[in-house]
Amino acid sequence: MENVIKVQVDGEHTYEVAQGTPVLELLQMHRQQQEIPVVAASINNILKDLRTQLEAPCQVKFVDLASPEGMRVYHRSVTMVLMRAIAEVLPGSNAVIQHTLGNGLYGEIHYDRPLRDRDIARIERQMRYIIEADEPFLHTVLNKEDAERLFTEVGQTDKIQLLKYVPGEEVELYSCGGFYDFCHGPMVPGTGYLKKFRLRFYLPGFILELPKAESPLEIPPYVEQGKLANIHFEAKKWANILKVNNVVSLNDVITKGDAANLIRVSEAFHEKKIAYIADEIAENIDRIRIVLIAGPSSSGKTSFAQRLSIQLQVNGIRPVAISLDDYFVDREHTPRDENGNYDFESIRAIDIPLFNDHLIKLIQGEEIKLPYFNFKTGKREYHGERLKLGSADLLVVEGIHALNDQLTSSIPKGRKFKIYVSALTQINLDNQNRIPTTDVRLLRRIARDQRCRGRSARETLAMWPSVCRGEEKNIFPFQESADVMFNSALPYELAVLKPIVEPHLKEITQEYPEYAEARRLLNFLSYFAPLKLDDVPLNSIVREFAGDSCFVGTVR
Repeated sequence: MENVIKVQVDGEHTYEVAQGTPVLELLQMHRQQQEIPVVAASINNILKDLRTQLEAPCQVKFVDLASPEGMRVYHRSVTMVLMRAIAEVLPGSNAVIQHTLGNGLYGEIHYDRPLRDRDIARIERQMRYIIEADEPFLHTVLNKEDAERLFTEVGQTDKIQLLKYVPGEEVELYSCGGFYDFCHGPMVPGTGYLKKFRLRFYLPGFILELPKAESPLEIPPYVEQGKLANIHFEAKKWANILKVNNVVSLNDVITKGDAANLIRVSEAFHEKKIAYIADEIAENIDRIRIVLIAGPSSSGKTSFAQRLSIQLQVNGIRPVAISLDDYFVDREHTPRDENGNYDFESIRAIDIPLFNDHLIKLIQGEEIKLPYFNFKTGKREYHGERLKLGSADLLVVEGIHALNDQLTSSIPKGRKFKIYVSALTQINLDNQNRIPTTDVRLLRRIARDQRCRGRSARETLAMWPSVCRGEEKNIFPFQESADVMFNSALPYELAVLKPIVEPHLKEITQEYPEYAEARRLLNFLSYFAPLKLDDVPLNSIVREFAGDSCFVGTVR
């Protein structure tokens, strides 16, 4: 007689099923049809694929494409089909997924001839053929020796190099039609789930367009992001100069004891770029009266602003910072979000008329009374502080809405200089698995929140989806309006953040919903060799998050 176990689904329904029942079968019992496809399941707060067999009483929550976790499963699975299709259509080629661009992934294919648009069309047809066949994604566990032999047989040499940094003696893999990848998270049960995508030729490579969690059943229109593409190209060039473009090459530098030079050259790249931006402002100082700095959370805006300030002073310009936080409307006038909570990230939370009135007066040489916002009382106050700009002074404003012209509507565009700061990662795990910019910023945020704000890693993970939604609404739509972009990522920083963040992630136990995300990040960090903070200069952007920044009182 079969053993029967009880399974609670979505915290509401309890089912009795035979031990060994696949989650996919439980899903069919629970809901016959779903408007938004379910692609994975959280079993006792551990994210698993739908082919996982239920062996003991547990709690199951289904994960669909409307969630960030579900969309990661989808993107990961489509990418594996893409890489397989490339290998089948262009045998002997070497394809690399490089970074996000718009709503898709940009990659390049190195072949014995230049890539053509007809090649991309053939690859897309092969992908659709694989998807129509609904081939399964299969999970397996091998020892490293067998895994190396397998990767050698199928010509996936980039995986072989990464094997030596996989912890333990065994490795988890997924396979689909003879193509293999490391288990960086669950895959969909079969390729038939992956009908929503577009593949386009984008010289010199391609863009794989994908749906997003907020609209999972359609692919949004592609929006050209030329400036962002250029900054990614610059990051790639830096990585090639440094000879560090994936985790294997980074670990090799660290284990050989050459990390100090890597750090020095990386920081010199940053300083040179900041000096270039300051020089551009100085060359146009007759017309530029205000510098506006924006970027997503944990992009290093504060340290960047301080280093830019120093370079501006070298050019004979005195930067004067003004805080947007002090221009919040009184609490009772703060707009609310769809859940009825105060929406402090809305641009309407700022007193735009007062802010613009002060900008006009400052630019015209008049004196203003600076406001101070009391966050405890939720009221604006005045403490007698005044501000007047001199002839060599330059107003600097840093904030979430700085690139939105609605914030500075009274100032002509020619009088403003906009800077977008973000951490656009230069290195990959391997050819198929990129390191998301969002993950780098999240790890930065965990380190800083724990050290400076007394916020646990679990609390940071819990609030991160809300932070990301705010960025999608208030920051990313305006990034292409920037006059210049600054990439704050450093190729060595994940090795520095690893020993700082890992202990905090390990504190998150299985009873918490954030456990699955903590496990994902720990798995990701396990590939990196650790690097001590000692050789990192005190003015580095990494120090804003790792600690001991020389910008005392400015980095919080």
